[in-house]
Amino acid sequence: MSTYVYGITRRSHPGPAAELVGVGDPPLPVRAVTEGELLAIVSDAPENLRPKRRDLLAHQRVLAEASAAGAVLPMRFGGVSPDDHAVKAVLAERAGHFQERLTALDGKVEFNVKAVHEEELVLHRILGENPELRAMSEANRLAGGGSHEEKLRLGERIVAAVQQRETIDAEDLRQELGRSAEAISEGPQSSGWLVNVSCLVAHDDADAFVAAVNSLAEASPQLSVQLNGPLPPYSFVE
Repeated sequence: MSTYVYGITRRSHPGPAAELVGVGDPPLPVRAVTEGELLAIVSDAPENLRPKRRDLLAHQRVLAEASAAGAVLPMRFGGVSPDDHAVKAVLAERAGHFQERLTALDGKVEFNVKAVHEEELVLHRILGENPELRAMSEANRLAGGGSHEEKLRLGERIVAAVQQRETIDAEDLRQELGRSAEAISEGPQSSGWLVNVSCLVAHDDADAFVAAVNSLAEASPQLSVQLNGPLPPYSFVE
């Protein structure tokens, strides 16, 4: 049977608790596969595995419980190996890399930070900072909306100003996060997000990091900031 891999840790890690279960319906028992100084946290892989909410939560739960007992390199959901022997072969082949990553990530957690502009607040700020745009907008209003050409010209100027504000706010946010995090990993540039980054933070500094992000959000009301974590450091496993 195929082997589902949750994460990799040191052999000195106590390993999964005997009662811990993972993905599958019914949930499958979690166990350890060891090779050299490394240990993989695994279970049998269920047939026709899909990213259902039940299994996604089970994957996260196994990693959360294992991480509480020591550093674990988290695998993303869906990591399946042909069998235990194949897992052992990878542990042996990449032992140096896994050991280096375990040392680098020991005592670290990940926070994901996403931000998007609040449209009305951004427009209000742009008009407040740009007397020329404000005058154009007021002139159009007094003229009953203005001509088609005047509306088009104003719209183009506002779009350009919004894009410039997006660039400035995104860079400012990344720089501020960089001061509070040990490392930053850019996430997928999904549509709609001004910023989507994962931040590596020492576990002992997690509360301070959350406070810093909340302060950033308060200081930039034109930004809607979404914070998720602490999480296993998925984005820094390499």
